[in-house]
This record gives sequence, structure tokens and C-alpha cells, in this order.
Amino acid sequence: MDNLIEVKDLHHSYGAREVLKGINLTIPRGKIVGIMGASGSGKSTLLKHFTGQLSPSKGSVKFKGQSLSGLSNTELYKIRLQMGMMFQVSGLFTDMSVYDNMAFPLREHTQMPEELIRDLVLMKLHAVGLRNARDLMPSELSGGMERRVALARAIATDPELIIYDEPFAGLDPISLNTIANLIRKLNDALGTTSVVVTYDLAESLKIVDYIYFLHLGSVVAKGEVKEMLDSQDPYVRQFLDAKAEGPISFQYPSKPYTEDLNMVV
Repeated sequence: MDNLIEVKDLHHSYGAREVLKGINLTIPRGKIVGIMGASGSGKSTLLKHFTGQLSPSKGSVKFKGQSLSGLSNTELYKIRLQMGMMFQVSGLFTDMSVYDNMAFPLREHTQMPEELIRDLVLMKLHAVGLRNARDLMPSELSGGMERRVALARAIATDPELIIYDEPFAGLDPISLNTIANLIRKLNDALGTTSVVVTYDLAESLKIVDYIYFLHLGSVVAKGEVKEMLDSQDPYVRQFLDAKAEGPISFQYPSKPYTEDLNMVV
């Protein structure tokens, strides 16, 4: 199949609040797809459907042609072994060294001997420039180093899909550029498929192949990088140009402010 993930008419609600409103998108094999949008646009909820953490209220999410809805925990577990995740806050085990953080998924999910695990750990750490940091604890790492270890752990088992949740958040310009370049290089070298969920446009546009813009649970624009840069769509232009005024409101949907001020308590 050409698409690793296929999402059709995806709806999801938390109680009465509808968060995803008919999402349609595909993640092609071997590509880096960016999913962008302001806070509250539904990005995190969409990611949880990619991994089967949430089930659609309506519609479907398929991984390699298989619907994720209705699977048993055992079946979902097997599918998730084909996915890697770089968490927004790195998610390293604080009481384990860098080496043991890296070795953990290999020890947990494979029957490899320790000698082979060691070689793979050093190989992945070398790929992100941190082979000699293997004995450090997470508390001894800088923010950029911690993200690189998290990236190396995400690719430890050579997954078919790697999901990056806000990989650039809180990084200095040098670390940010380093992580962005690593994502592109590793995706191409390993032949994997990547999803980058972020609001950092400057770096994302350098590395992604295709972009989806979300707003209030809907896809409001999509296309290749050049198409988006040239787009005159008001949602895209507001996001790209960082304009305060536009269809994306700063205020969470609510009744007029004056009504709240005049409420009798």
C-alpha cells in the first residue's frame, strides 16, 4: 500500500464537546507529513487515534490497511510495536541512564542478546551524536541533548512509523535546527514514515513533504510546502505570517464578554 495511515471522516467528542469534525487525511509511506495548527485545533487528539489510544465517535483510522477500531489490547500492542514516538516532554525514564533508556524498548520487545542490544544502542546514539553520553543520567543532559536521546529511542526498534509530538518546543536555535535535520536525515536513511506535529513553521517547512493545517477539529488547508508558501488561503496566511487578526481567533469560543461582565452572581 502507498499509504501507511488513512483517516476517513474522523469525528471525536469529549462528552458534548466535538473536537474532531470529519478529518480526512493520508500519511504516505516514506514521507514526512506535518500536522500544524494553533493550540486547541485537535492535533493531540488526532495523534491518539493514530496509535489507537482513542476510538472514533464516527469514521475510521487505518494503519497499513487495518482499522484500529475494535482491536483487542493484544492486537493493538502488536501494531504499536511498528510505531516509534518522540514525546513532547521527551519521556525519558529519570532513574535510568541514557544507555538503559535506549536499551529498554529492545529488551522489552525483542529476544536479542545483550551484546547485540549494546551494538544497536551505540549505533542509534552515534546517529544523533551522543554515543559518548551513554552513561549520563537524564538530569545531566541539556534540553537539546535530552531531545536527541528521545529521538534515538524513538528509532531504536526501526519502526515503520515515527511520530514526533512538538519536537522543537523549548529548544534554542542551534538545538532546534539539529533536531530538524536529524528528523529529515533519519527518515530518509531508515526509509521510515514520519508525522511531525508542531506549530514551529520555520523549521518544519524545511523538512516536511506535505502539510495539513487543522483548525477547530477540521482540515482547513493541505498541500506540499511550496503550495502552502504561495497560498492565499486566510487560515494559511494567518498562520504563516503570525498575524493576530484572522479566522483563527485568540479567544476560546464563548458568548460576548459584556454578557459575562453583566452576569448577576
